[in-house]
Amino acid sequence: MAEVVEEVIAQIQENLTATVEGAVEEGAATNAPGKTPSTPEGMALAYGTLVVMALLPIFFGSLRSVKHHKEQSTAFAKTGEKPDTMSSKDAMMFPIMASCALFGLYMFFKIFSKENINYLLTGYFFFLGVMALSHLLSPVISSLIPASIPKIPYHLSFVQGPQEGGEKKSKEKKYLIDYRFTTHDVVCFIVALIISVWYLVQKHWIANNLLGLSFAVNGVELLHLNNIATGCILLCGLFVYDIFWVFGTNVMVTVAKSFEAPIKIVFPQDLMTNGLSASNFAVLGLGDIVIPGIFIALLLRFDNSLKRKSKTYFYATFIAYFVGLLATIFVMHVFKHAQPALLYLVPACLGTPLLLAVLKGDLKKLLAYEDHPEEKPKVSKKENNANAEKSTPPAKKETKAKKEAKKAK
Repeated sequence: MAEVVEEVIAQIQENLTATVEGAVEEGAATNAPGKTPSTPEGMALAYGTLVVMALLPIFFGSLRSVKHHKEQSTAFAKTGEKPDTMSSKDAMMFPIMASCALFGLYMFFKIFSKENINYLLTGYFFFLGVMALSHLLSPVISSLIPASIPKIPYHLSFVQGPQEGGEKKSKEKKYLIDYRFTTHDVVCFIVALIISVWYLVQKHWIANNLLGLSFAVNGVELLHLNNIATGCILLCGLFVYDIFWVFGTNVMVTVAKSFEAPIKIVFPQDLMTNGLSASNFAVLGLGDIVIPGIFIALLLRFDNSLKRKSKTYFYATFIAYFVGLLATIFVMHVFKHAQPALLYLVPACLGTPLLLAVLKGDLKKLLAYEDHPEEKPKVSKKENNANAEKSTPPAKKETKAKKEAKKAK
């Protein structure tokens, strides 16, 4: 299950999460004509709930990322295959690819029917949502299922047999499908399918949030930055990307208003007036959760590598993210304009751990940390001696030879 979901989340991150990571800002949902005006109490409830819903995926996704990192390290020790992580080059290309995808969506919405495009996106996210929600609910539902219900393992595989290649025959089997699951996973799949069908049919905001939160938790858990430098490059690049597309053009706001998919979390500002049928939503894009979240999760793994009792860097940056989110909402209401959340979140999430590392004397350790460090090839004693002889200056070699000659006499 985890392998399938990992592929799903990676595909989401490459194609769409980056595209709209700043697109659906908190200020995208203002009081539009024909909607019930929001009361101060309703707005406070809506934005307070959004903040809580933004913090939960980062916290629990970071905890789950530690477990996933241990599983990757164990697999690496057995197979020697290094896990896939984001490199510095990937981080540099990320804002460029996101900009291309964002502008591409903008042109699609301008040229083609918005309804037809959203039908395709809804179907696409329906299947992704089922897998992501199944992975998220698996540990919860497994703990709730009574012990009397057996946990029967299944193995679904589709193997391509050995093929003849000229004179030599390839005896290696190629697994086209290699999927292991249990009866508990089947129950999770059914629950996730019901929620996804609910979203597909009604587009209800609660179903949207359940799918959106599952994407966010899985994104923070499975998408790993290998080191702090890569995280800094990614966040700084998206910092510029977010500011340009929000303040420089109307592209991001247009796509955010046209794009109907569970890539955002929403909460109605008129809930107190209209109940569950409310329609005046406050909105926060998943990118404003996942992008800082994967960096905060990296800091938790760094804390674990220090083997100290406290998780100082994780909690300090987690609180900084919270403060940055509050600052975004405050400025949005002061200036009455959609705000790029990363404008406030990136300085908070980068500045806090770096300043803390300087004060605690951990800056070198922080910058040197890697999730999966490259192992240096082992050198034998003979090779060491040979290298030492090569590096010995001629004068020293002569003195050594004289000493050996004296010993021999």
